[in-house]
Amino acid sequence: MAATTKPAIAAVLEKKRPNPRIAQMRRTLYFLSRNVLAILGIGILIFLIGVAVYGIAFDPESATAMQYYCGTYTGVGSSSSGSVIGCTSVCTYPIGTPPPAPNCYPTDAYNPSLVAPTIDLAHLHGGPLPLGSLTVQLAGSSFFSIYQGFVKGAEWSLLISTSIVAAGATIGLVLGSVAGYKGGYTDEVIMRVTDIFLSIPGLLLVLVILAVVSGSFPTLWGRILILIGGFTVTWWPIYTRIVRGQVLVTREQKYVEASRAAGAKTGRILSRHIIPNSMYPVFVQMSLDVGAIPLAVAAIIFLGFQIFPSVNFPEWGTMAAQSVPAISSVLIQCQINSSCYFPWWQLLFPGLIVFLFAISVNFVSDGLRDALDPRLRR
Repeated sequence: MAATTKPAIAAVLEKKRPNPRIAQMRRTLYFLSRNVLAILGIGILIFLIGVAVYGIAFDPESATAMQYYCGTYTGVGSSSSGSVIGCTSVCTYPIGTPPPAPNCYPTDAYNPSLVAPTIDLAHLHGGPLPLGSLTVQLAGSSFFSIYQGFVKGAEWSLLISTSIVAAGATIGLVLGSVAGYKGGYTDEVIMRVTDIFLSIPGLLLVLVILAVVSGSFPTLWGRILILIGGFTVTWWPIYTRIVRGQVLVTREQKYVEASRAAGAKTGRILSRHIIPNSMYPVFVQMSLDVGAIPLAVAAIIFLGFQIFPSVNFPEWGTMAAQSVPAISSVLIQCQINSSCYFPWWQLLFPGLIVFLFAISVNFVSDGLRDALDPRLRR
């Protein structure tokens, strides 16, 4: 009776014993939930993802985020008939004068493109409010909605950022794992190639790739794929070095030696032991890099390189970069005209969007680092 009972008890205990990886994940989630800043970052990311889903599924106006608007009162480039190519006429009137009709936009008398923010939600589906307008490079009175650019840009910015980081992390994970585990000439070849790419300034390398290749891909998706590929080339060496260092420690663990002694092949050891136990530093680095992508795109746009088919493409980094020359042109007008209406919203809202995205993923990465490292758990 005892002989049959012991195996049954052992089987029951084996079933109740939690999987080590699931237990580790639960501990990580527990410590992550205690980090206030990490929860705040997760909340911001959920909000931004919700904006992207809303723009795709529920807001047909965001699909026209590349649609431009033109003021209708007399001004440079304005047109009551919408004769400016790509411009849809909206009713605007100079500040300090009575509105000619309901739901018209008060603008600077010298610049019909400066539509300020408002809390009047009646304009939400009729033009560039409530976040105000961003001046575009069609004509002096042309503009488009920062709100619509934010909603539609969420889709593109999140897609581009996650694709670049996922591709770079995947390549770095594979190459770093092979280099760290195999060692010898394999390690030397992979790491020397990695050092070559790391020695080239990343932004310069992306600019060279875009300048050489983007002309062959004039379509929107073609340019986006080239952009993702260019950033991936500069991002994978970072992950390769991180993973290699982690693998050098992991391969000396007892469970790896036991698996090797049991006759497991290299592929099984890498897939079952080395790679799963080398992923945590990669997750932290990925969360840091996701927020840096819109900033890098903004830097390229600010330098004057046109990535997308339109210079005013609804992408967060592009909007932030385009707001700077728009402000510069207004400041020049301020020196000419006695009165000046400074468009503070053109700097604040695009910059705030990029800032919130970057700071949220940084909060999450700090929380992940604290949760995954026992020495940092509080």
